[in-house]
Amino acid sequence: MTIAIRLATDDDRPALRELFLQARRATFTWAATDSFRLEDYDGQTRGERVLVALDGDGSLAGFVALWESDRFVHHLYLAAGQQRRGIGRALLQALGWPEQPLQMKCLRRNEAALAFYEKLGFAGIGQGQGADGEYVLLASHRARAVSG
Repeated sequence: MTIAIRLATDDDRPALRELFLQARRATFTWAATDSFRLEDYDGQTRGERVLVALDGDGSLAGFVALWESDRFVHHLYLAAGQQRRGIGRALLQALGWPEQPLQMKCLRRNEAALAFYEKLGFAGIGQGQGADGEYVLLASHRARAVSG
């Protein structure tokens, strides 16, 4: 498995929009997914550092969006069929994790994502209710040490 990670460019935007739309529709089965739009990607990642993971053939395998000032992972999505290949972990590592602290919110109903983050050592440090439902605020070990 060969994965290359780099900063996203404007040329990546069409594929990123499509991945974002398809992954959300596949993941958030409890939500009104017909309200999701291609353009959602633009608004939800504005001002964020976006890294892309490319498969050996150059196709988009996933991306991560980071709000840098808070070290807050706003989005991490993988293309269909790309789970359990180490891509999510590699994207987080490209952000400097585990040496650099990271935080994120994860919807409680997204059990697969919660299990993934917990396996990597992220732990719940808070909870809340958002427009998409109940969430857990997760922090990496370093983030807990900094905030604690």
